[in-house]
Amino acid sequence: MAKRGFLLIGIAGIFLISVSCAGPTRVEMDYGTSFKLAKFNQILNPDAEKNLEPVTGFDSGAAQGTIGRYQKGFEEKPPAPTFTLSIGTAK
Repeated sequence: MAKRGFLLIGIAGIFLISVSCAGPTRVEMDYGTSFKLAKFNQILNPDAEKNLEPVTGFDSGAAQGTIGRYQKGFEEKPPAPTFTLSIGTAK
């Protein structure tokens, strides 16, 4: 009986060592791929940093109005959150 136990422990040990020394799994090889693809797909023009011409089509009045609304958004306090707890059901 003891010989079977030692044999079983030995086989389990060899199995665990062989599994732990195996190469990377498919999940490990693809880790981060979806993040990289999502980031790449959100870039409209990858060569935009090479274009040194000034941006046109956004006049100074529109830009000042946009900046004003942006800064005013930080001055206003957001409304207090309201929470609703439903206990039981009402028919």
